[in-house]
Amino acid sequence: MVDLPRCRRATWAEVERWADRIADEVRAHRALPETIVALTRGGWVPSRLLCDRLGVKRLLSVRAQHWGVTATPSGRAELTDGLSGKVAGESVLVVDDITDTGESLSLAIEHIRAHGPARLESAALLHINHSKFVPTYFAEEIPREAWVWIVFPWNYWEDVATLAARAAALTPGIDAVRATLVERTGLTVPREDLERVARHTSLDGASTAGAPP
Repeated sequence: MVDLPRCRRATWAEVERWADRIADEVRAHRALPETIVALTRGGWVPSRLLCDRLGVKRLLSVRAQHWGVTATPSGRAELTDGLSGKVAGESVLVVDDITDTGESLSLAIEHIRAHGPARLESAALLHINHSKFVPTYFAEEIPREAWVWIVFPWNYWEDVATLAARAAALTPGIDAVRATLVERTGLTVPREDLERVARHTSLDGASTAGAPP
């Protein structure tokens, strides 16, 4: 069965607003971090935005690979790249774009805690409340029953390519794919974007449904 979930495209204006909200909460709790750790890949941009807002100069990374089908609420996480620098004795904020299952952020927190930070907190722009892990800070909470796949600006092309390929398995051709995406996912993708995707991804009905981007 071809998986085409309902989607929500996040705008840069929303991202900026979410980052502002988290920065305000961090300041209100008098918990300014010395180091921010980005959970890659999704946490890179939110982390840099928070560095800018909080005046944090030190940005490290840790990577968790989420195994499973793209654009589904399931799948397993695995830590694939360890912490990129030392944090012993420091105040640390770990940042991701969203807590869906919460597995990635939970793994990152466990890994970083073993490196001896003096204070360890977490943040995510969005938190879906079926997540087993609740970050210290989040800008917006999404109820479990309202779950949708969030298309962030930094993974727009990746997500469109994946979803368009799945739609093409049902209804080949750019115009048909575009209509299917509107009907099944709620995303209105400009035709020129699908034409760009078609230069690298088959939209003629080839069997790519369910494959990660």
